[in-house]
Amino acid sequence: MGMSLEERVRSAVAALLHATGESQTELGAALGVSQAQVSRRQSGAAAWSLADCDAVAAHYGIDALDLLAGPTRATESLPAHRRRAPRRHIDGTRSAPAPSGGREIR
Repeated sequence: MGMSLEERVRSAVAALLHATGESQTELGAALGVSQAQVSRRQSGAAAWSLADCDAVAAHYGIDALDLLAGPTRATESLPAHRRRAPRRHIDGTRSAPAPSGGREIR
């Protein structure tokens, strides 16, 4: 069986945080909640409500259905201006942001 809806939302939020370079503190401020409340939702100790999902999607400029679809759809839907810039290495090459849980691609 695949991921539950709650797991998809948590994974999508984590992927969006990573893709934008935003912290849980910054997301919490945008949603009007504390970093601790974002952390509780991300750890599964508390659930993301539908109202939360609407607010997260609006914050990132994506449709709520894309957020609910999971991390791939959510990050693919992320507007280009919301993505963090690729990192530069000492040798001047650029790397793409690392996929969730993965290593940088050079």
